Amino acid sequence: MSRAIADYGMIAEGDRILVAVSGGKDSYTMLHLLGSLARRAPVRFALKAVNIDQGHPGFPAERISGFMASEGFDFLMVREDTYSIVTEKIPEGKTYCSLCSRLRRGILYRVASELGCNKIALGHHRDDALQTLLLNLLFAGQLASMPPKLVGDDGRCVVIRPLVYCSEEDIAAFSDLVSFPIVPCDLCGSQDNLQRKIVGEMISDWERRRPGTKSIMLAALQNVRPSQLYDARLWKALGLDVALPVEESGTIPVHRLSRPKPGAGKP
Repeated sequence: MSRAIADYGMIAEGDRILVAVSGGKDSYTMLHLLGSLARRAPVRFALKAVNIDQGHPGFPAERISGFMASEGFDFLMVREDTYSIVTEKIPEGKTYCSLCSRLRRGILYRVASELGCNKIALGHHRDDALQTLLLNLLFAGQLASMPPKLVGDDGRCVVIRPLVYCSEEDIAAFSDLVSFPIVPCDLCGSQDNLQRKIVGEMISDWERRRPGTKSIMLAALQNVRPSQLYDARLWKALGLDVALPVEESGTIPVHRLSRPKPGAGKP
């Protein structure tokens, strides 16, 4: 985690970081490691752990609150009934996750501003990033993933993902070792048709067949060859010759080449 933080400049002197804690193994692990880092890091930063009770039936809020109190974390439970909104807007049989996560993210931005936090830490790990990469490739027609560090449109709040280099397997093993009080993520009902779950199983199958595949995919996200992709806007932004007009590049764009007349060049 420390390497990812250093590579992308995630934490600086005086930061006040809202740590989003869902009750799952990933966010518990992130909070634990950030707390340990805060005690020994060369820069001073503060953590504010926040959980959102979204009104899911049977949500064990007291389990999370009790753990935070026992560990001495600066913690806030925010109660916002987004569950009613999601179940009203999403037809039965469709997946809730997309709308639910967008609503949750909006709440986190608002709460961060109210608490004076300039950064929000999310517990996404390497496997989440790889799944997002393939989901965008296969279903959205985009080459995009989860950025380790994302500056908000207004520039006032930055989202960081300290676990982006960590494998889900390592996080799960650490969580079991520490015995975090895990809250299940299927409180709104099991939804086995989630595309993310299907893509995750596909990547895991590749890893079983060829160990090291996930590490190679992560390395690919750090080793982009823009000139070998097809996005002319990216070429132009980077000043690559392939995107420059003929006057600057000295080459003739394909669309300016005249087509030969029928029969031309034949004896």
